[in-house]
Amino acid sequence: MKVIFMGTPDFSVGTLEALIQAGHEITMVVTQPDKPKGRGKTMHFCAVKEAALSYGLPIYQPKKIREKECIEYLKNIEADIIVVVAFGQILTKEILEMPLYGCINVHASLLPKYRGAAPIQWAVINGETETGVTTMKMDEGLDTGDMIMKTVVPVDKEETGGSLFKKLSIEGAKLCVKTLEALENKTAVYEKQNEEDFTYAKMIKKQMGRIQWTDSAVVIERLIRGLNPWPSAFTGLNGKTLKIWKANVIEKEGMPGEVLEVTKESLIVGTGKGALAIEELQLEGKKRMGIDTFLRGVTIEKGTKLQ
Repeated sequence: MKVIFMGTPDFSVGTLEALIQAGHEITMVVTQPDKPKGRGKTMHFCAVKEAALSYGLPIYQPKKIREKECIEYLKNIEADIIVVVAFGQILTKEILEMPLYGCINVHASLLPKYRGAAPIQWAVINGETETGVTTMKMDEGLDTGDMIMKTVVPVDKEETGGSLFKKLSIEGAKLCVKTLEALENKTAVYEKQNEEDFTYAKMIKKQMGRIQWTDSAVVIERLIRGLNPWPSAFTGLNGKTLKIWKANVIEKEGMPGEVLEVTKESLIVGTGKGALAIEELQLEGKKRMGIDTFLRGVTIEKGTKLQ
């Protein structure tokens, strides 16, 4: 097929490469505009643009794809189908209906569960034992189109947002290739989403990472894993931000946020129910490190309060 590919972050790259390897012709890669990054505000290319450049593919970076001039531009690009993977902009009905096979989206959840911007993180935060990827024919709603194919992916007990991201990116790429094959062969089956099963995965913001020590240890531990590597779960220690990267739930009771015990292997902190044995952390201005290394440079005594 001739494909217009729309995507932006790392998650999208695997699908772009899989389509190329499967023999599809990428007639255009549409991605978000370059953004300034870092102290020097140098322009930063997104992951999809980097990949497109490496394959010598044509690139289009509209600020607002809904604008008339953008729509007219896309009309002149040959395409049997538009594949969308975490593009980051809403498509108009006119764009959705342009190609013969419409627009297909690879979404990182088992729809209709976790529609929205952050399905991967919320699957971990909410303690799901399985999630997956879904391909669907896009409509004007937010992840509401008819489903075509699904792949189920187990969520491990130590799964982080980052590790699940990688798994779903790989499975999504495979599923997209299978979906296009089914569309070409006219064997694709479309399934309406059950609106009664709908849940929304709202966008993750940095402030959501602040640990509420009155929550249970189970809830906090899931938050830590779900927000790893971004934006990370954090608390306060003596006026400085303390990021928590890894912790285990243990059966010990104490005041929420209070350091109950300090050992070479862990820092044990009380929560609303149970306790957390913190194993990997990062103090503001320092590198991420294990608790043993951390305690060589920072003194934390029993009874210290994390806030």
